[in-house]
Amino acid sequence: MTQRTLAGILAVPLLLALAVVAAFESLPYVTYKPGLTVNVLGDNDEGEPIIDVEGKPTYEDDGQLRMTTVYVSQRDAHNTVFDLMAAWISPSDAVYPFEAVYPEQGTVEQDKEESQAEMTSSQDAATAAALTELGYDVTDPVVAGVEKGAPAEGELKTGDVILEVGGTKVETTDDVVAAVTGAPAGRPLEIVVRRDGKRRSVTVTPLEVDGRTQIGIQLGTQTDDFPVDVTIGIDPAIGGPSAGLMFSLGIYDTLTPGSLTGGEAVAGTGTIDASGNVGPIGGIQQKIVGAREDGAQLFLVPPDNCDEALGAQNGDMRLVEAATTHSAIQSIEAWVKDPDADLPTCGDNAA
Repeated sequence: MTQRTLAGILAVPLLLALAVVAAFESLPYVTYKPGLTVNVLGDNDEGEPIIDVEGKPTYEDDGQLRMTTVYVSQRDAHNTVFDLMAAWISPSDAVYPFEAVYPEQGTVEQDKEESQAEMTSSQDAATAAALTELGYDVTDPVVAGVEKGAPAEGELKTGDVILEVGGTKVETTDDVVAAVTGAPAGRPLEIVVRRDGKRRSVTVTPLEVDGRTQIGIQLGTQTDDFPVDVTIGIDPAIGGPSAGLMFSLGIYDTLTPGSLTGGEAVAGTGTIDASGNVGPIGGIQQKIVGAREDGAQLFLVPPDNCDEALGAQNGDMRLVEAATTHSAIQSIEAWVKDPDADLPTCGDNAA
């Protein structure tokens, strides 16, 4: 037996051992899979309306406005090379580097808490966006949540009404975001709030996160003359801000006569602010697949997600760009009248 043959024989079990180790070794990647969709015009598991509005007449819609979700493997998930290969090969799944999805520091419980805070904030913003569309004056940006370990922790509290940031008066959540992101990181920033009916000043030192100045709060809104009381009873296991657009449409539809959807199934995604502006989300391709599988015929896409959405398996479901709550309503109404209507479709650079 030659030395080369002997080396080859000895190498075989070593390679097999390495293959076995690789098969069970967890790798630093996260998988995305299509999640469930929920008709926000329907009832929750307790048989109660998901969107409950008191203080004004409400109207039923026999159609569907479906919020969409994506299953994201948790930070402690054991994703092996075979798990990742299966997701990578799948036409509906995706694989992302761990650091692109989760902060370096954190726990599963902290991820859930942050996700729930984002969901609460999105519901508040959705209510404001719907009421703005209906002509109500929505004002007063308010702290909807404070992230643990963030610069704002211990200084700002949930429920604080923000009046000034860095000496500049703010009237909307957009004003607050602009003032914070425009402030230099690492320098004390004075924030004036109204807390328990009293005006007070706090100082927060912002940090730069992913190239953007942040203080670690979620924003909502309140009004001096809020015309309705809106409660959104969604499964607490569902978190994040991406259902904001669909919540705003559901609230608007509930408060207006007739059927916004014409009895059809409309799905979509997107964050929302109090003015009704739609922001980008993650997992757009997986959400499109989930909506298609649940029978949606029209899907509303945030403008910043349009390029990625064009690569999704949407089948015959139309992908419509929705920049605001107002434009989404216009598109749905036009589509109900004529399914072949000219709409701001992703890929045509429509405004």
